[in-house]
Amino acid sequence: MDGASRHAAAELTEHLEALPLVDHHVHGATRGELTSESFEAMITESDRSRRPGQSSFDSQLGFALRRWCAPALDLEPDARPSSYLARRRDLGAEEVNRRLLRASGAATFLVDTGFATAGLLTPDQMASVAGARAREIVRLEAVAEEVAAAGPDAAAYAAAFEDRLAARLSAGAVGTKSIVAYRHGLDLEPTRPVPSEVTAAAGRWLRAVETAGSSRISDPVLLRHLLWAGIDAGLPLQIHTGFGDTDLDLHRSNPVLLSGFLRLAEPWGTPVVLLHCYPYHREAGYLAQMYPNVFFDVGEAVNYLGAQSVQLVAESLELGPFGKQLYSSDAWGPAELHYLGARLWRTAMARVLGRYVADGDWSLAEAKRVASMIGADNATALYDLPTS
Repeated sequence: MDGASRHAAAELTEHLEALPLVDHHVHGATRGELTSESFEAMITESDRSRRPGQSSFDSQLGFALRRWCAPALDLEPDARPSSYLARRRDLGAEEVNRRLLRASGAATFLVDTGFATAGLLTPDQMASVAGARAREIVRLEAVAEEVAAAGPDAAAYAAAFEDRLAARLSAGAVGTKSIVAYRHGLDLEPTRPVPSEVTAAAGRWLRAVETAGSSRISDPVLLRHLLWAGIDAGLPLQIHTGFGDTDLDLHRSNPVLLSGFLRLAEPWGTPVVLLHCYPYHREAGYLAQMYPNVFFDVGEAVNYLGAQSVQLVAESLELGPFGKQLYSSDAWGPAELHYLGARLWRTAMARVLGRYVADGDWSLAEAKRVASMIGADNATALYDLPTS
């Protein structure tokens, strides 16, 4: 690399390091202390017990965590897991959260408050600890389950859901989210269900809730109803796709399965944001190019791929329009994941865009502009966030 290329690479890296990120899909960090066992359970998506002698640290995420988070806790890079966890305990959860959330450089967190929130920082607490802003993303399935727990009759369910959702959104939320990939799969009938279908399905579900005592919503008619309620709300609708925990069938979370729904929803103009997407990120890029209402990110997988996240970021830039991509960490639990999402993404973008500049394919100014678009500007415009 010649002197001019080195100077350009350094300037691009400096730009990325200083960029205040909008983490457009994230969860709260854990409030309390974590045992070694609970920490290791939170750095894998599997809910199964590990085999004797195996460690969650022996993974791309585990190696990245030791490399990048250890210095933030005053340890040498690549500290042994036992030393890392001991240092974490010595500092305490409050100090660990403060250091790592602030080190992420996120200016805004858009927080999904619909999953396992007990023991997590609230959006306001996240903002306070990180010295950032936070806004809420409302999970549609969680709202429906709150309504079901109140015991409406089937005929009143749809109106009760509409009222509850409107109340949640009016409290300052900036988007909605669906986990239909977990509850059924993305291979749903795409059309909007008619009211009589919703009432009949609600009757079946509410009777099951009363009998079994569990309000988990999985009826495909009701899940379609939630998706279309998200479209009607007009705010960006986030949909989980791709990689996740053992509660989904991966092959049914390919975002191309949503093609029919995306076509039908297009006239409403509501943005649909495909979350995570890996290993279907190329399919997500295709959908974002085809449909004006489709956006996507590669959050979560950046953490889990660690050193390989450079390749993931490069592939996300192949077909997906740059104005349709967003940054997210999808961190849940240990604040290490909130920090790593940002750290690995900045590094990957610097390497990928830096190569474009060094090869003469892109100008430095354009590389910096695209980095700012994906890291913050696209989300700021999409969610109508303050610019200062």
